[in-house]
Amino acid sequence: MSSQEHKKYKIGIDARMHGYAQTGIGNYIRHLLQCIFETDKKNEYVIFLMPEEYDKFNLPNKRIKKIKVSSKWYGWKEQLLFPFQLYKENLDLMHFTHFNSPILYFKRSIVTIHDITPYFFPGHKMRSIIRKIGFKTVFFSSVKKASKVIAVSENTKNDIANYFKIRKDKINVIYEGTDSQFRVINDDQKIADIKKRYNITKPFIFYTGVWRNHKNLVGLIKAFGILKNKYKLDYQLVLGGKEDPYYPEVRETWEKLRLENEIIRTGFIDQEDLPLFYNAAEVFVIPSFYEGFGLIGLEAFACETPVISSNTTSLPEVLGNAAMYFNPKNTEEMAERIKLVLTDKKLYNELKEKGFKQIEKYSWKKMGRETMDVYREILGN
Repeated sequence: MSSQEHKKYKIGIDARMHGYAQTGIGNYIRHLLQCIFETDKKNEYVIFLMPEEYDKFNLPNKRIKKIKVSSKWYGWKEQLLFPFQLYKENLDLMHFTHFNSPILYFKRSIVTIHDITPYFFPGHKMRSIIRKIGFKTVFFSSVKKASKVIAVSENTKNDIANYFKIRKDKINVIYEGTDSQFRVINDDQKIADIKKRYNITKPFIFYTGVWRNHKNLVGLIKAFGILKNKYKLDYQLVLGGKEDPYYPEVRETWEKLRLENEIIRTGFIDQEDLPLFYNAAEVFVIPSFYEGFGLIGLEAFACETPVISSNTTSLPEVLGNAAMYFNPKNTEEMAERIKLVLTDKKLYNELKEKGFKQIEKYSWKKMGRETMDVYREILGN
């Protein structure tokens, strides 16, 4: 056995978004750490956490160390103070779980890129030229310096390779998984209670996520208007997620179409309630122009809820033949596909069955194992 196989390594993980369940990155970090703690019995780990999570984070053994970090993501402290804490730990490898690694950290690292949405849809935070330059500089630095880049889909891998001129063999695609809480719930009372709590009085079409421009909520609301007015379907539309004041066009659209009484706005949905919404919904719609992975589609599949999805970016790759697709720029087509699934019972049941089979391809444990394979590959070299 080689000396390298005997050697213990010290691996750092940027877990500053740990505990932020409303973000996909927070969820990703939680599952990554869980898998590492369960399976790696040899190496040492240093977990970097924000103060609010530091105190709550329980260390599973003496090989795991936690460090309190005050450098929040996307700020100047991240670039100027965080690197000193990283260097102090003398790490053999640092895993940045989001694109925002410090430019001044030059030791061996890997970075996970979940998507490059801001390149196509900058959003309100990117209106300043300084922010735009800062974002592109940090992103470019992260992927160029990393020994390996982890992408969550082939689509994201191709985007990284094309926009940053990175060799494709430097990028590993590692898919995410779904939580066990997303499952079929046969408790009619619980589903009735969630509907009553949110004043849902009709069969409903469901969406959940952020209310930003790349999510195409304007298109979904227009398609819902067509379902009501052209196809005379008596459904409600339930929009999960917080209304974003920076994107007033969403509210303006439903007001203009006089649909406010048919649209239920839940605000942020707690993780324990989310499976109930999926189970209670007739269908789940992903109207997005851009998705790095589309985890919400898999969550709906796990609850046996048919998915009607945009045919762009990573969505066909991840959802496979288990979803009904439409062009997100064509609201008539979106409405027609939703109507088709709602009114064709045979198709409806086929999509439920296919969706449930599709999720077998994805698992958080598999994600964790494949990520540790990347650690071994780099440290072995």
